[in-house]
Amino acid sequence: MIVRKLENIIKEKLNKNKVITLLGARQTGKTSLLKKMFSNEDETLWLNGDESDVQDRFKNPTSTNLKALIGNKKLVIIDEAQRIHDIGLALKLLIDNYPTIQIIATGSSSFELLNKMNEPLTGRKYEFELFPISLEELKGHHSEFIEKRLLSTRLVFGSYPEIINKQGEEIEVLKLLSDSYLYRDLLMLENIKKPEKLIKLLQALAYQIGNEVSYNEIGNLIGLDSKTVESYIHLLEKSFVVFRLNSFSRNQRNELKASKKIYFYDNGIRNALISNFKLLEGRQDIGALWENYLVSERRKYNSYSNNYAACYFWRTTDGQEIDYIEDKDGEITGYEFKWNSTKKHKITKTFLNAYPNSSVKIITPENYFEFLTKID
Repeated sequence: MIVRKLENIIKEKLNKNKVITLLGARQTGKTSLLKKMFSNEDETLWLNGDESDVQDRFKNPTSTNLKALIGNKKLVIIDEAQRIHDIGLALKLLIDNYPTIQIIATGSSSFELLNKMNEPLTGRKYEFELFPISLEELKGHHSEFIEKRLLSTRLVFGSYPEIINKQGEEIEVLKLLSDSYLYRDLLMLENIKKPEKLIKLLQALAYQIGNEVSYNEIGNLIGLDSKTVESYIHLLEKSFVVFRLNSFSRNQRNELKASKKIYFYDNGIRNALISNFKLLEGRQDIGALWENYLVSERRKYNSYSNNYAACYFWRTTDGQEIDYIEDKDGEITGYEFKWNSTKKHKITKTFLNAYPNSSVKIITPENYFEFLTKID
């Protein structure tokens, strides 16, 4: 079984009189991780927020009836906690009245879970996000040598646990996963009135990886106004389908100041949306796949390593750019992502002149392991 980075991180936060919230898309392994960590059924109460009888037990909660539900259990795990009405209030009552009970709540839709938890649980929770399996986790399970050999597979099929465990069935699994993203967590939960538009939006975003995204242009393309496009993208972010990078600017005249790029958390989901599972040879979008993979993997590594860097891209009005930038403690580091390792690549002097204390590195298949498994 692949050891997840969050296992030790969560263990360190146990029994500190805080609720632990574990967020992440469906099928990233939240339940599997917790079952591996907490196998003592005598001390653990498992509750599923999808089940109606569990939801009923949390209606009009009081500390007394919640304790009657829990009994003498020392650990309470609530899967899909966002489905339970007023879950934040219930957890507040438990943590305030029974501080020796450890509560862990999972959710696959952060906009649901966080909206219901943030205010009641201010100062009372630790929050973690579980991603599809990271390169560092795969390296620990296989080896650096094996993972480098599998790079092309990761770029096309991604790294969801089921993808890793079911070699040869990747396309079927990805189709099921992408349907789960779209219909179960978004269309049903949020009552989106035009589901076909959401699918077209996702497909449009899949084709625009690495490019600036204009809500107006996408709206015109798929038949939605820009405000609706922005709202849908916000929901997609909060349900762990995509995430955004904003443009970096320190008020230089020629810098783009309000632009954004949008990436998918997983390459496989991106490819499933456009039904393109061709191997790398001959693909026209290899640059986009490489960029999405590196940015999403770096996001995983930063999160698990508590690397609190602010992340951006940089571009000027005349088209000069840096693919990815991290700003940490005033130190600015830029990264250019190039799939061709043998070609000579130039770094724009405009950026280095504008930010003389910064540095820029080129990331290729020859050195990407260092970028994704080591903080600079």
